Amino acid sequence: MELVPLLLKILYAAIMLVVVLTIAGYSVLIERKVSAYQHGRIGPNRTTTPFIRPIPVIGPLLTRLGIIQLPADGLKFLFKEDFTPPYVNRPFFWAAPLIAFVPSLAVIAVIPFGQYTSPLTGEMIPLVLAPMDLGVIFVLAIGSLSVYGVVLAGWGSNSKYSFLGGIRSSAQMISYELSLGLSIFPVFLWMNAPGSDAGLSLSSVVEAQNTMWFLITCPLSAFLFLVGIFAETNRLPFDMAESETDLVGGFHTEYSSFKFGLFFVGEYGAMAVGSALFVLLFLGGWNFLPFLANPWPAGWIGSVLSVLWFLVKVVGMITFFVLIRWTLPRYRFDQVMKLGWTVLLPLAIANLIVNAAAVAIHDLW
Repeated sequence: MELVPLLLKILYAAIMLVVVLTIAGYSVLIERKVSAYQHGRIGPNRTTTPFIRPIPVIGPLLTRLGIIQLPADGLKFLFKEDFTPPYVNRPFFWAAPLIAFVPSLAVIAVIPFGQYTSPLTGEMIPLVLAPMDLGVIFVLAIGSLSVYGVVLAGWGSNSKYSFLGGIRSSAQMISYELSLGLSIFPVFLWMNAPGSDAGLSLSSVVEAQNTMWFLITCPLSAFLFLVGIFAETNRLPFDMAESETDLVGGFHTEYSSFKFGLFFVGEYGAMAVGSALFVLLFLGGWNFLPFLANPWPAGWIGSVLSVLWFLVKVVGMITFFVLIRWTLPRYRFDQVMKLGWTVLLPLAIANLIVNAAAVAIHDLW
């Protein structure tokens, strides 16, 4: 009997992995389509296969939407020549893509993505692969490990451009993780105010936003967290580690083929996980809308609807990431450091102090 739960966990993990990798892959398509729209272009609309093209209506639709572009790009990375320069440090050079790729996928184990409401007892059970009371700590700790992949890629490539990209990434990670971590403290201060014991689990954060989102009650925390996520995932205007205007390609200059693809699947996977985390912490998770009760019925139908609503919010956040990338220009490296240390960090500390004082005053009343 103990084997069945283990096999179910493995099955759930495989399904979650496939879903996240699919979202990460099609985030590239979203990026290409949205950027094309902003530039007055069409984007991917030609790639197809001999098996799909003849299907009436569906074939031309999938082709025009560019849905087949993802498997085409995946096969291209898989079958291109995997060239390793002779001057690189091979163990570091080969390990770096995996180290950058794995952390963004490991954190999905503790991210809840919906809820199941028992039709008999009314009990609400969050849908999560590995429930953890310290879920947010686990996400921040494991997610921050991806910087080691970038640093190793820069060091192992034995290239000045790659090395500078790795150094920039480590400096940027240290600078913005401080404000990122401090930005979520107010959320858990309000959740765990005197008289309540919500803990640090992500599902408890969603329950606390049943009628009011933390985006409304803690807007500065949401802003600081969002900027920190942009910097942590190396997205414009904070992509200092791979700035092609001055570093050719940054940390991945010497990479090609499948190893190059792993870096970018990891980047888009981190963007999807960051979007999910922002939705959980500040946009109510799978809760419907502020001031409105969830319309999801009890049972599996309501569970599926809550998951779909959560995915809609995540895709909306990914689209926002893309819009920002193609709207704002890239900062200089000194501007990125100045913003992190002299603006965001003092704001995060002040925000924490103000919210702590507000919780204390609220308790006195």
